[in-house]
Formats: sequence, C-alpha cells, structure tokens
Amino acid sequence: MFTGIVTDVGEVIAMTPRGELRRLRIACSYDPDGIALGASIACSGVCLTVVAVAREGARTVFEVDAAAETLAVTTVGTWACGTRVNLERALKIGDELGGHIVTGHVDGVARVTSRDDFDDMSRFWIEAPRALSRFIAKKGSVAFDGVSLTVNEVDGDTFSVLLIPHTLSVTTLGARRAGDALNIEVDLMARYAARLSEAR
Repeated sequence: MFTGIVTDVGEVIAMTPRGELRRLRIACSYDPDGIALGASIACSGVCLTVVAVAREGARTVFEVDAAAETLAVTTVGTWACGTRVNLERALKIGDELGGHIVTGHVDGVARVTSRDDFDDMSRFWIEAPRALSRFIAKKGSVAFDGVSLTVNEVDGDTFSVLLIPHTLSVTTLGARRAGDALNIEVDLMARYAARLSEAR
C-alpha cells in the first residue's frame, strides 16, 4: 500500500526484454541498505517488486520486472532510457498517511487534454477512459503517475486537478503537457462503493 506522496524521482537506465517480461533498471537516491529483495516500490504509480539492488557510484540502482499485463494497461511499455519516474516506498506501520490509500494497481491510462499555468500552479484537464470516469467525483481522490491529487471539476469523461508549486517541482508532473499519457488509479473507496451498488 502507498499514499501517493512521491519521495524520489528515479531514472530508467536500462530496459531489457525477457520473453513476455521487461527487466527495468532504475537509478534513484534511496539508501540501498533500506531496500530488501522482494520489496514493493511504486514506479509512476505502478507497484513493482525489487529483484536486485546495488550501489553504483553516487546512485542506487534497483531492478524490477514488468509483466505483460503491466505493459498492456500502463505507460510502462513506453518507457525508455532517460524516462523519469515518480517513486514511493511501500507504507510501514506508523507512517503518516499524507495523501490517500493507493494500491499501486493502475486501472488504465488517462490523457492530459489541456494545461493552464498561473501563479506558479497548473490546472490540468484530464480525459479518463470511459470505464473509469464513473469513479471520478468532485472533491474525490485520484492518483496520476503515483501522485495523490484532489478532483476539482468533473465534466463527463474529463475532469480537472490543480497542482501546487511543490507538486510541480518534486514530481514528474511538472513536465507534463497536453497529449501526454498518465497512469491513473481511481479511488479505492469509490471502486468498492460502485461494486456494492451494482450488487444491490
């Protein structure tokens, strides 16, 4: 489980096909001694399992495998050497829940339709896949590329979020523009509420 509060921005330094898998090597500033094999790290919102970790020069490099399902429903398949990714370590008991409960199980890919910059902030309008838009509610929570955000306005399949200067500076979202694809995870509570409603 995660909170959607990014703690580092890593860089993809290698992607190697392995049958239906892709092995990714990601450089970051985490302490390698604090990353256990089998640990979960959210990489731009995608929960991936660490299969190797080492110190390489001044940086830590960890390796993860992305399976066919991950490549099909997220942006991971488009990543290349140099791609910057938002990182978050899994929650520990006693950690502050600063964002909202995020599982790292990406629901699909959304697209930025417009960006309006003002007062060092940015308002993004996002188009969600039709199957996911029913889970998006005004003042509800959503995660984009692993970043916890609050929904401001909703208009059909599109909705807006406001990014404050801090979020723009410490995540990859500051570089996003109209047309860019984002991993989206809808609010867990909204998903269960919809399922209960359907069951009735």
